[in-house]
Amino acid sequence: MNRGLILRFENVVQLRGACRQLHTLSYRKVNRAQWKPVQLSAHPMWSVLYPQFWQKDKVISIALSQHRHLATKEETKKKKTKIQPTRGEVEIRQKMTIEELARAMGKDIDHIYEALLYTDIDLDSLEPDSVLYEDHIKLVIKKSGMKYKSAKLKEEKERENTDAVKRPPADPAVLTPRPPVVTILGHVDHGKTTLLDSLRKTQVAAMEAGGITQHIGAFLVHLPSGEKITFLDTPGHAAFSAMRARGTHVTDIVILVVAAEDGVMQQTIESIQHAKNAGVPLILAINKCDKPEADPERVKKELLAHDVVCEELGGDVQAVNISALKGENLMVLAEATVALAEMLELKADSTGLVEGTVIESRKDKGKGPVTTAIIQRGTLRKGCVLVAGKTWAKVRFMFDENGKAVDAASPGIPVEIMGWKEVPSAGDEILEVESEQRAHEVVAWRTYVEQQEKMKRDVEVIEAKQKEHRMEYEKKQQKLAHLTWRQRKAVLYKANKHLMFSKPKERTEMDKNVLSVIVKGDVDGSVEAILNILDSYDADDECKLDIIHFGMGDISETDISLAEAFNGVVFGFGVKANESIKQLAAKKGIKIKLHSIIYKLIEDLKDELNSRLPPSVAENTIGEASVLNVFSVTVGKNKIPVAGCRVQKGLLDKKMKFKLVRNGDVIWKGSLSSLKHHKDDVQVIKTGMDCGLSLDKYIEFNIGDEIICYEEKEVQQTTSWDPGF
Repeated sequence: MNRGLILRFENVVQLRGACRQLHTLSYRKVNRAQWKPVQLSAHPMWSVLYPQFWQKDKVISIALSQHRHLATKEETKKKKTKIQPTRGEVEIRQKMTIEELARAMGKDIDHIYEALLYTDIDLDSLEPDSVLYEDHIKLVIKKSGMKYKSAKLKEEKERENTDAVKRPPADPAVLTPRPPVVTILGHVDHGKTTLLDSLRKTQVAAMEAGGITQHIGAFLVHLPSGEKITFLDTPGHAAFSAMRARGTHVTDIVILVVAAEDGVMQQTIESIQHAKNAGVPLILAINKCDKPEADPERVKKELLAHDVVCEELGGDVQAVNISALKGENLMVLAEATVALAEMLELKADSTGLVEGTVIESRKDKGKGPVTTAIIQRGTLRKGCVLVAGKTWAKVRFMFDENGKAVDAASPGIPVEIMGWKEVPSAGDEILEVESEQRAHEVVAWRTYVEQQEKMKRDVEVIEAKQKEHRMEYEKKQQKLAHLTWRQRKAVLYKANKHLMFSKPKERTEMDKNVLSVIVKGDVDGSVEAILNILDSYDADDECKLDIIHFGMGDISETDISLAEAFNGVVFGFGVKANESIKQLAAKKGIKIKLHSIIYKLIEDLKDELNSRLPPSVAENTIGEASVLNVFSVTVGKNKIPVAGCRVQKGLLDKKMKFKLVRNGDVIWKGSLSSLKHHKDDVQVIKTGMDCGLSLDKYIEFNIGDEIICYEEKEVQQTTSWDPGF
């Protein structure tokens, strides 16, 4: 066999391989069959006969290795799994892949890709195992004409309710008399603390900053007659209405203090409403009757409008004229309180498990978490295990209002309790349980219930947010509907480019009209009151107020770190910041605002809000002139309108800005191109002088037009938020 014949044979083999490839390609297009490679012989026949052509044969083998053949029908049936179409609703869950979604819908993957063309997803980056956002999953299902439903989480076994509850009502035979719990309510500075001070002979008001009671307290007063009265002193400031409302829930009698010279005020009306809502009887104490301008009768008549009718006017409310400062008629007021208490027949069961209410709570450096509580049932002793809210305590020590240790506290007696694991919230119900293990069960159950409720709320919020985002997304899609998905992607990239490449701190600085605050207070009630005020904030369109953290205790390093992360301000009420914390804050540029009076803190917070608002531009008029004549001057080939004016008020300064007013409408703002007195160029024209002027823009003047010279000044805006005081 000669060399030429062998070469011809090789060409035939190559041509046959190419023809088979074309043939199978045509079948692939028609039948969409599956393909698989065919292994060629490692040693062709001619390579054995003619070893010198082995290298060339190897090249041919590599070329022909690309050759593929059609799979048989049997192989195709084995590999192809039949997808059952889904009827009804498609069950979806978060973080589904494209493959999982296709399986859930009963569609192939190509169908999912086709539906995703309607979104802004980069299809080139997608694989079958790529995770889709929930919004995109819902859109694919919607475009496919189907409905969706969220997959249910695995249902937990229903937990047994292990909460602690109050005991059934006691047998009337075991009830014993108890001291009445009296709350003193009224307007700020009407003398509530002075009244209590006179009754218990201590100087609480002198210790209170600004003369205003800052947080609730409970005191037991021993009268000369041997009677005992427990007083709750609630703040009278507008900020503390929630604390006053809480005080009435454990109260038997309300003493309403009204100043004789001021009469009924805003907090007086609120106090009456709190008493009515709680169904608590009133005693009216008309204070400051020693002043010359005092008018007790006017006070009684003003109260008629609020359904408070005194005995003198045919009602059932006792009214006592007093002077808390001078101590006049205080015993009469105490006797009236005792008499009303006797009518109410106040009794309680002093046996069995303890029940009570947290009046105030705080974190003391030496004592740890401490609560002031009123015992309502049972007798509290050392070693008792108590539950309040989501915390518990084994009572280590108890103290009375003077800080003296006591061994037991019976119903109606206020007491300070040590031994809490965490600080409970003011207003929480206190219940005694049998053991520490039982306390753990109660706290675990209450935590579980709160988590379940929070999960429900979170789901509602998430669904609302998703709906809102979907509507925003669809609006954007409508605007970009005429573009291809690649063009849409480019537009979105340009719109968000400045945010993508900015650092976190720069992003915070970009959004200057946000005030992030951290609130720290001395006691739970104070923090609650401040948060209630901040809840009334309604000027988010001017500056957003964001409370990133709140709590009790002195300013800590964690507070400073949080403030740095959110570019925020730390506000402290009745707390301290040691030198190391102040130095750390100064180093990081964090503001710490410490206050002991509530309205001073709110004023400071308003100043911070004002500083976040962009300044507004105000126009300050310097001079006014009226146009008396109109003519034109030729400069080169152009005719320039000139106004002959007389200055009526102030002066015209060429360096300042001007505006042209016609019939009350501003038709031009800008600068003067020339200002002349007779034929001389001048800078300033004063009142009464005539001048000619032209503008930097071609505008025809009319006789009677006004030319106003003004300067623009930046004026700091103030927030429209009114906290109520």
